[in-house]
Amino acid sequence: MSYFALAAIELTLLGLLSGLAGTLIVLRRRSFFAVALSHATFPGGVVFAVLGWNLLLGQALFALLLVLVMTLLSRIPGQGRQVASGVVLSLGFALGTLLASLNPGLGVPVEALLIGSPLGVTISDVAAAGAVLLLTGAVLAMTRRRILFHTFDPVGFAAAGFRAWPVELVVVGVVAAAVVVAMPAVGAILGVAVLIGPAAAALALTDRIQWVPPIAAGLGIAGGLLGLWASRQFGIAAGGSVGLVMTLVFLGAVAIRTLRTRTLPQTNHAPRPRKT
Repeated sequence: MSYFALAAIELTLLGLLSGLAGTLIVLRRRSFFAVALSHATFPGGVVFAVLGWNLLLGQALFALLLVLVMTLLSRIPGQGRQVASGVVLSLGFALGTLLASLNPGLGVPVEALLIGSPLGVTISDVAAAGAVLLLTGAVLAMTRRRILFHTFDPVGFAAAGFRAWPVELVVVGVVAAAVVVAMPAVGAILGVAVLIGPAAAALALTDRIQWVPPIAAGLGIAGGLLGLWASRQFGIAAGGSVGLVMTLVFLGAVAIRTLRTRTLPQTNHAPRPRKT
């Protein structure tokens, strides 16, 4: 299979994943958490590159450690998730940079951990993305009602006798897995844009929650493939091209929503014809 076909399959899987994990990130307002997690897994990839092991596995294991650290920090009185995410982001990125500077002769370019490249993904990367997509779909199919309940009515959720920590565990696990498998294609910097951009655009286009996942998945697939085509057509970096297209998709959705909100009041308040 050609590298271009592998890249197209990978971006299609990530587009579908944006409809699930991306929607969860946007609805739960975990965008900064996802950004912090993607950047802070940098040391795990560097360490495994030094050891000659699979980079994706190193980032996944380090992501689990970071989730534990964020959970503990967020429980400190006077602190919160945003503070914990910011601390972990700074720590992880600084540690990764330090380790990379101490090991300049890595077999794998460290830039690949930050930027990534859809054209450089392997069959194992595609298989990992497919496995995470299937697992995420199965988990959310079983827990979606409680997640939505807790997302939109946390007080009622607690009053109904449900515990919040199982929901938090599912959300954090899904977000972490999606962020990690997106890195080989678009890296730590652009990986979150591929997941969040389509979901944010879908939320701007519709007020019906049930329509957000399919719209996000469609926009994610279309944006990924369009960015891949543009990189090949114009000879530009594939990761940057995909990230730019996702940004334009979001800006276009916001523009459509703005135009729609401006025209609706005029339609609703149009003068009624007088009776003759």
